[in-house]
Amino acid sequence: MSEASSQRIWSGASADEIARDLEPLVDFQDEGLPIAKVAELVGGRLLPHLCDYALPSFHSFFNAFPEKGAAYGARVALDWNQGVTNWQVSPGGAVLEELCCAALCRLFGLSAGAGCTPMYCGTYANQQAIYMALHRKAEMEGFSLPEEGLQGFSDLSSLAIVTSTEAHFSVKHAARMLGLGERSIVTVGVDENRRMDVEQLRDTLARLAGESPDSRDVFCVSATAGTTCTGSVDPLDEIAAACEEHGVWLHADGAYGFGYALVPEWQPLYAGAELADSITWDPHKQFGAPIPSSILFARRGEDLLRMAMHSSYFNREDSNVPDPGLKSIPSTRPMSALPLATSVLHLGLSGVIERLR
Repeated sequence: MSEASSQRIWSGASADEIARDLEPLVDFQDEGLPIAKVAELVGGRLLPHLCDYALPSFHSFFNAFPEKGAAYGARVALDWNQGVTNWQVSPGGAVLEELCCAALCRLFGLSAGAGCTPMYCGTYANQQAIYMALHRKAEMEGFSLPEEGLQGFSDLSSLAIVTSTEAHFSVKHAARMLGLGERSIVTVGVDENRRMDVEQLRDTLARLAGESPDSRDVFCVSATAGTTCTGSVDPLDEIAAACEEHGVWLHADGAYGFGYALVPEWQPLYAGAELADSITWDPHKQFGAPIPSSILFARRGEDLLRMAMHSSYFNREDSNVPDPGLKSIPSTRPMSALPLATSVLHLGLSGVIERLR
């Protein structure tokens, strides 16, 4: 056994033992401590209890220390502490985010009208995507979801999200946060490779759209491009065709696996991703970007403006400069595009692909 593989991933202490060790870190006093003393406390009492992601014996959900280029960008972002919600608080940061998002859409081969926005995590990205799908559903029914809310729907209990039994739990979070409840989720089974069973999906959509007693109004199908348990990629092209037939929004949760669509020999797994109305991706998983680093893509970039909220002092309706905060909820957001950009600059696309391999 190598020395690296025999090392402890973390201290192995119990929660009570860790709490005793960490108590001095939250023993706040009137008089402050020199940074050297603070560093001594952190180094001696906290670091031994953190997981060492660099050890080959650590197997988890892609957690990793930031790649060198990403780490450099993160240091700059921390030093300058830019909020990039709008032009007024960071002209350079706002423009960089816009440019980086456009570059990512091109990198993944999305349509010319596609757009994206950084998010805090894949769970929030999935929630926003399903909200956008619901927003469009309300629009199709002739009312404004932001203005009228859920009571604008004639039969709220009929609204449904269809996903597979292997879908991430954040789909349930989205149903809860939107006030639809978990009963709005209809699941279909998976095939022998743990991918969404397309025949079951087609049957389910047809049955729910019919006149049967259990008919429902499906407004979103949430597929998965890399499940957390097995890495299985749902057949997105076939799912997209079924959604197109029924006029249903297709979301692809690629938080765990969408980055692998950049590797040439694995691209066929992701056929049809460009047809999804929205896609979630977590660069902090596959790209070694610092947490948080998530992206929400939209096939029609203007769909992101379903989140737009204007005010009198920023994100004004008459603004003609980049205001990234119009595309998602946070009114303060970090410059997370910079570590991603500096990482790709440092590695080059060939280096990114090799790292993914």
